[in-house]
Amino acid sequence: MSGPTPLAPRPSPGLLARRAAALLVPRRSDYAGLGRTWRGDLMAGVTVGVVALPLALGFGVASGVGPAAGLITAIVAGFVAAVFGGSHLQVSGPTGAMTVVLVPVVARYGPESVFALSILAGVLVVVMGLVGMGRLVSVIPWPVVEGFTLGIGVIIFVQQVPLALDTERPQVENATAAAVQTLRSTDWDRAVVPLAITVAVAVLMTVLTRVRRSLPSSLIAVAVATVVVEVASLDVDRIGALPDALPSFQVPAWDSAALSAMLPSAMAIALLAALESLLSARVADGMVENVPQTDADRELVGQGLANVASGLFGGMPATGAIARTSVNLRAGARTRVASASHAVVLVLIVLLFAPVVSLIPMSALAGVLIVTALRMIDLRTGRAIMRATRADAVVYLSTVVVTIVFDLIVAVQVGVAVAALLALRAMARVSGLTRQDVPPEIAAEEEDALLHEHIALYHFRGALFFGGTKRFLDEMTTVKDVRVIILVLREIRVMDASGAHALAEIITDLRRRGITVLLKGLDAQQRKLSAAIGVLEALGDERHYFTDVAAAVAHARNHVRYEVEGGAELDCSTVAQRPA
Repeated sequence: MSGPTPLAPRPSPGLLARRAAALLVPRRSDYAGLGRTWRGDLMAGVTVGVVALPLALGFGVASGVGPAAGLITAIVAGFVAAVFGGSHLQVSGPTGAMTVVLVPVVARYGPESVFALSILAGVLVVVMGLVGMGRLVSVIPWPVVEGFTLGIGVIIFVQQVPLALDTERPQVENATAAAVQTLRSTDWDRAVVPLAITVAVAVLMTVLTRVRRSLPSSLIAVAVATVVVEVASLDVDRIGALPDALPSFQVPAWDSAALSAMLPSAMAIALLAALESLLSARVADGMVENVPQTDADRELVGQGLANVASGLFGGMPATGAIARTSVNLRAGARTRVASASHAVVLVLIVLLFAPVVSLIPMSALAGVLIVTALRMIDLRTGRAIMRATRADAVVYLSTVVVTIVFDLIVAVQVGVAVAALLALRAMARVSGLTRQDVPPEIAAEEEDALLHEHIALYHFRGALFFGGTKRFLDEMTTVKDVRVIILVLREIRVMDASGAHALAEIITDLRRRGITVLLKGLDAQQRKLSAAIGVLEALGDERHYFTDVAAAVAHARNHVRYEVEGGAELDCSTVAQRPA
């Protein structure tokens, strides 16, 4: 029998340095096949750049940082993540999910705090990648992912109410409460025009998408709305002046007290950046063939560097964007040149068309974001989850409600916790005891068979853990009219300290009632745990632990014969232990 698996040696500083270098340094293989795909990659980059422009402006406005910050984020973070990230197809930039997290931060600490927050969150994401946390996203249940996606869509929709009505957003963190206050304080005589523009943009985008999916519907709809507003000289809020030059490097002001207060927000942003980026990359990997799969840890490092760079150039936190990534794929992207070139397209727009972009109505951006939010609300998937199992429905609904009422990070935590508790409940349900007769081949003589009436043979299957110990105790304490119980535990898959403690309590209770307990079947790790918790001590004699059922039955017969016939009980040491 082989011994226990030795613990892995602690990584040396040199090994960690080599791992960091492997994750931080771009590779020549990142651009394999570019000679064949560069035309398609560049066209995809142009397409994504056109689609990303109104989204970047809209998310910048919706977050409270401003349209310029959204555009800078799409340029800087989009390029850095494309070069250093672990996905060949992902497009990064400002997203609706990040906007949901940033709104309360801006309300509490002001827009200027976002730059330092982006850097701090980026550093945390880089560390997550270096320590190998990229694979953890695979443990998040599907109902949780779909639940917070639906919740994000609802919140983004509600956040557009002030923009759609050209009304200043109230200083309230919760999006729903802000929308309600906006509706109460709106000047409806003035709000009719911007609301009409919002609805018109949303309708035009929907129609254009149905006519031809490849059309940049958001850009066309925004352009049409801008022309109509200019020609008709309508009095609506505009984006206003944008930078007409490339963003400049600037280290944000660092206030140690403020940063300490913002650390929980930075951790939430880092978690969201990691989660959304890895989920988006996972979706992209499944949409196209013959493209290298995402290196999850490297993707985290790339996204972390992208957030640091965004903060240093006056941008906001960024993540991988599912919508822009899917556009990138449908446009024919096959290497990371496509996502990098989309940032270059946005730079050209800043340099050549900033005065034109400044004329875009804010309500037009609200229409774009409303359509984006509605596309995130996948009712078909929701119905499928609700019809799956009751546990999946509970996880899904819990995540949706907590996302809308509280925030995304709490929603993911609650969703995973609920899923884990329900999984433990299911595991406890399939675990249990089965009483069996003593195998007839073990009973060599008729008198042995008679003795077996006083012997109970129980098989336990499943998991003996904190989630299932109560029912296990209840079943065992109902045992009557036997003198010896043989508990066979070879089918235990999981045992924790609570399970071992319950086992010790059961044995103690049965012995107090005059019933001898014999154990059989623990593996080495479980026996070590049982010894530490006191299970073997509760048996009264460590020789009451057996490695073979026949040996346990032989000892039980001798014990019963002693009590029935009044003879001397056979000492445990005289019972041969057969090999397992």
